[in-house]
Amino acid sequence: MSDLKKSYKTIMDDNFPSSLSMSWGETTLTYRKRTWKIAEDDIIVEKGLRYGENPGQEAALYELINGNLTLGQCSFVGPKDALVGGITEANMLQFGKHPGKTNLTDMDNALNILKYLMDQPACTILKHNNPSGAAVGATISEAFIKAYEADRIAAFGGCAAVNRPVDLATAEAMSDMYLEVVLAPSYEKGAIEILSKRKNLRIVEIGAIENLANFTSKRFVDFKSLIDGSIIVQQSPINRIKTAADFLPAKTTYRGETYEIERQPTDAEYADMLFGWRVEQGITSNSVIYVKNGVTVGIGTGEQDRVGVAEIAIQKAYTKYRDLICFREHAMPFANLQLEVNEGKKDASVIEALNNATEEAKGGIKGASMISDAFFPFRDGVDVGIAQGVTSIVNPGGSLRDFESIIACNEANPKVTMVLTGQRAFKH
Repeated sequence: MSDLKKSYKTIMDDNFPSSLSMSWGETTLTYRKRTWKIAEDDIIVEKGLRYGENPGQEAALYELINGNLTLGQCSFVGPKDALVGGITEANMLQFGKHPGKTNLTDMDNALNILKYLMDQPACTILKHNNPSGAAVGATISEAFIKAYEADRIAAFGGCAAVNRPVDLATAEAMSDMYLEVVLAPSYEKGAIEILSKRKNLRIVEIGAIENLANFTSKRFVDFKSLIDGSIIVQQSPINRIKTAADFLPAKTTYRGETYEIERQPTDAEYADMLFGWRVEQGITSNSVIYVKNGVTVGIGTGEQDRVGVAEIAIQKAYTKYRDLICFREHAMPFANLQLEVNEGKKDASVIEALNNATEEAKGGIKGASMISDAFFPFRDGVDVGIAQGVTSIVNPGGSLRDFESIIACNEANPKVTMVLTGQRAFKH
């Protein structure tokens, strides 16, 4: 076990070259390997990434420094617009443990979500390249707390990214949580001193976050390497839903009969559906999420069937909701309270009360919007959400059996509304 723990502290050898060039027809792009000067045993050394996805895997980060390529609608971002790829020592306000590959990909996907939420204070907390929680708020501290409380359990050791300067209130809230990374456009005076009390916390500043909305209309070239060395190259997606007006009415024709949704969304439902679809852009497929009042309630990711992932998101919502109200009422996680009950230190009635409150609120899903990254091939997935009290549903549409989902919404009591996006949001 001691050797296993030691492996996470190991900084891998780095056999990657210091530069990399890539030719695209007549165009050549030049990259420089990103390294950082860091203190190690009171000696300044120059290091690249700690390791890749796992200890034992070497990895490197390359920053584009020369060349300009336009490939269809894709263009490589120049150094002046660099985000994660341009992180220098100056951006690492506290190295903590200097970054590994997963820290960088978490930061990148956090920005991928936040780029759609720049119109208001927003926060997303990433774990294993998926959000544990995402939220908007009147202030950045409110957005952070909502995103954290969306799933206190999964947020442990996460990467918290915000789109506004970290003020003292936000820093205080963050310092109470165990986080691996905090990422922000800037930090107000005194915030760094509060955050740096956690010595292993990576505190990162990227001023270009202020211009993150510019990236919503930019495509990049996405690479996927296969085990035989082959590479699949694709354009990154563009989210066509910019405002609520871009949603399409849920309407379809099947065997000559037209089916359409009977209840139109309220303004509040439109706001949640728009927020949810934006967050959906950064979630691994298949996915179904539930959102309410500008915060994720339950997030289901990476499953093979759409009914299963809708059910998993519900299970997670119930678990995190019960844990949160337990923490508020008893100042301890639900698992600790359960242990005290098992040991006879507390009466079992406290568990029953928490379970009843969670069931009554349907894990916070009652009144939420249900968001799917692909169409529902049958009504069973929609029925799962309706049974939990969702009032609105977003999905791309395009199934031959869209009419079934529309019927399910119209049959619900009270009626559920639905809109279509006209595009799916797969992410693998």
